[in-house]
Amino acid sequence: MSRFDGKVALVSGGARGMGETDVRGLVAEGARVVIGDVLDHEGETLAKELGDATVFVHLDVSDPKSWDMAVAKAEEVFGAVTILINNAGIVLFGAVDQISIEDFDKTIAVNLRGVFLGTHAVAPGMKAAGGGTIVNISSTAGLMGYAGIAPYVASKWGVRGLTKASALDLGPTIRVNSVHPGPIATPMTAGLDDSLVVAQRIPRWGRPEEVTAAVLFLASDESSFMTGAELAVDGGAVLGPIAPVS
Repeated sequence: MSRFDGKVALVSGGARGMGETDVRGLVAEGARVVIGDVLDHEGETLAKELGDATVFVHLDVSDPKSWDMAVAKAEEVFGAVTILINNAGIVLFGAVDQISIEDFDKTIAVNLRGVFLGTHAVAPGMKAAGGGTIVNISSTAGLMGYAGIAPYVASKWGVRGLTKASALDLGPTIRVNSVHPGPIATPMTAGLDDSLVVAQRIPRWGRPEEVTAAVLFLASDESSFMTGAELAVDGGAVLGPIAPVS
């Protein structure tokens, strides 16, 4: 028996990058998965490749009606959502005194409001089904500061706090945990140079599959005594710089 037999998962931002890897991992272990994304072509192509275990829905995570439609589609095709992976996210660059208010608001709308709306949308069905798990994708930027991406940092710290508050509000029926990836090689990080990783204890870019391993652990019954926890998958980035040898 696979870890997710009989489970229904909804993955936001599931059409590419870490979300796509999460979708593939869930399907490989028996789940039926709703792929939610604004990238219609990529999402439909992935659903077609993976077959009857998946369905694609257009999902704008900043829009509550879009979430309602995604959850309704999941229930229509597969049944109640019992696993939610709040993965969708964006990053926009600019110093805190230079980035536009519009870019700040857009980042918060996707990265933080989207997590709240997803949780709000699936919780009633999860409770009615007897329980479920929510995994929120934060970042090492939710554990420390970074220059030049203030809205992203603010949103990911918010996701970290929202995770803990949600775990208290929804437990014990629904477990809520967060994953904090470091620099991961995905389309969102394409074009960034290796200076981000050379000072890590494990000095390389992470692979999406390495994050998915943590996500699937938290989504499964293997983590049944964990809620409100945070897992860093970061090559040791949050440990601090490596001291030079004298």
